[in-house]
Amino acid sequence: MISKKVILTGSFGVGKTSLFNQFVHSRFSDKYLTTIGVKVNKKVVNIGDEELSILLWDIAGEVSQDKVPVSYFLGANGIIYVFDLTRPTTYKNIMEDINYLKGLLPDGVVKIVGNKKDLVTESEIEGIKQDMALDCDLFTSAKTGENVEELFVLLGKEMLGEVAS
Repeated sequence: MISKKVILTGSFGVGKTSLFNQFVHSRFSDKYLTTIGVKVNKKVVNIGDEELSILLWDIAGEVSQDKVPVSYFLGANGIIYVFDLTRPTTYKNIMEDINYLKGLLPDGVVKIVGNKKDLVTESEIEGIKQDMALDCDLFTSAKTGENVEELFVLLGKEMLGEVAS
């Protein structure tokens, strides 16, 4: 079995912990509990013939990623950067955060994820795509589970080198 460390990051209130709980425990809660520091758990996913153990770090949300302790990123293989589809402030300056994160993890896989898909229409998503400075990899709903498992499988494939990033 191969093990990879993945960081779940983004601004506060974008649904990182909800994605974490949906992926690891297949559950969702409407209660907002702010993450203090970091929460770690793992889940094994099958990627082709490989079993991949994903060690998932859910770190406290920050408006600016340079406020997150750099030590959290040590040994990481992937980053999932989450923004909230209902709050433009969480993706308006996304390029700065992504460039900073890619600088910390130059050989890592970075996935950009728009969460709370269940709260917006397809036409609103199209508008958001046009507003963003870069492409989003997936749109998820931690509440319904839409594209959550797919996100981690895609990330796993890229970390294992099975698809081009």
